[in-house]
Amino acid sequence: MTTMTNASVREFKMPDVGEGLTEAEILKWYVQPGDTVTDGQVVCEVETAKAAVELPIPYDGVVRALHFPEGTTVDVGTSIIAVEVAGGAPAQEEAPAAPAPAPAAEPEQPAEQPAARQPVLVGYGVATSSTRRRPRKQAPDAAAGQAASAVQSELNGHGAAPAAPAAPAAPAAPEQRPLAKPPVRKLAKDLGVDLATVTPTGPGGVVTREDVHAAVAAAQVPQQTAPAAQPSAPAVPTPVQPAAPASYDSARETRIPVKGVRKATAAAMVGSAFTAPHVTEFVTVDVTRTMKLVEELKQDKEFAGLRVNPLLLIAKALLVAIRRNPEINASWDEAAQEIVVKHYVNLGIAAATPRGLIVPNIKDAHAKTLPELAASLGELVSTAREGKTSPSAMQGGTVTITNVGVFGVDTGTPLLNPGESAILAVGAIKPQPWVHKGKVKPRQVTTLALSFDHRLVDGELGSKVLADVAAVLEQPKRLITWA
Repeated sequence: MTTMTNASVREFKMPDVGEGLTEAEILKWYVQPGDTVTDGQVVCEVETAKAAVELPIPYDGVVRALHFPEGTTVDVGTSIIAVEVAGGAPAQEEAPAAPAPAPAAEPEQPAEQPAARQPVLVGYGVATSSTRRRPRKQAPDAAAGQAASAVQSELNGHGAAPAAPAAPAAPAAPEQRPLAKPPVRKLAKDLGVDLATVTPTGPGGVVTREDVHAAVAAAQVPQQTAPAAQPSAPAVPTPVQPAAPASYDSARETRIPVKGVRKATAAAMVGSAFTAPHVTEFVTVDVTRTMKLVEELKQDKEFAGLRVNPLLLIAKALLVAIRRNPEINASWDEAAQEIVVKHYVNLGIAAATPRGLIVPNIKDAHAKTLPELAASLGELVSTAREGKTSPSAMQGGTVTITNVGVFGVDTGTPLLNPGESAILAVGAIKPQPWVHKGKVKPRQVTTLALSFDHRLVDGELGSKVLADVAAVLEQPKRLITWA
């Protein structure tokens, strides 16, 4: 950290916490203006297109301004928090006039740069180009599809008064423009709601979608006994949907913004579906012996405290099949027109989380013993459920397992994780009538589905891999003879 004799405001910019990310959403602030922070202290949690990540501040000081409220998506390289620092001791909270620039509470004020190098968070890298912030006196009344940076500037400045564009730093006039993101403004316009009449509940006085729907619901209460009066209810004189039937109640629909993990997943699946020629094969298998082995392992002292379930043995069966058929563990290099066979297995496990479907992977799963694999699976699942999966944990996967059986589904035709050549779907394990030793008996049965990229995996290879997985699960003693 560079030592300075006078207090100075440092601007901490949104880092690229993954590989090539362009934006992140601020999920939660852990500090507020006036709080003292120390080097390495986590100040906020952000969600990227890959995962939720906690950001530490790289210097000591006093928080002077949070430039964006929670829920805002911010471009990488944009300043998100201003911290007043001083040589030897944090700047005093009561001395906002100490910095050379304007008061630190103004997020648009350029930060004073230190004489030496700029501190960089380990692993985040340095921005390759400078980032510009839009000034507060941005034209206030843009269309609903205006660029996101203009909305961020509006939120920072808490709205610009249309009648006084020459004095943007002054307090907003009583008739200031309501604060709302473009999708919310469009929603209000579509529903015929005047944002000026809506009571905001979002951070910093921002109008949310829920606020707009609440205003619509409140306006409809007196209309329940007078249907004929509904056409005159909207406060806006030019509603966007004048021909919409009265039965199209806004409460019957909910619009969910697609961003973060869900946005990245959607883009990846579209790319996978229209890039790799998918083929899916199925096999139904008796896994009664595997289920018995699971119960035995739960009593084994070597697995004490570990997560032992059918997925553990299914994962091991797939690793054995890959060892016997290594060409399945590969990727397609479009630029070089080459097949890249991987001599390691980073085993991806699809996990459903509140933020969407993610696929973290167990690095070098091929080299792990069964107890080590159980420990890795348990850690992976727990971290995913807590929303703490790191971006690095979701990079470099080579083959994936998706367990749709936990939802009671028999099987499916999974789409490949981009950059991989195969994905195994595991269906629900159920008791079914099965011919066993010449007699029909109730057995534990499941259906497996293997999707693969037909550019580099032909039908023979795909069939061998799926057959090997099924054989191991039917006779788990093959884990010893084949591994």
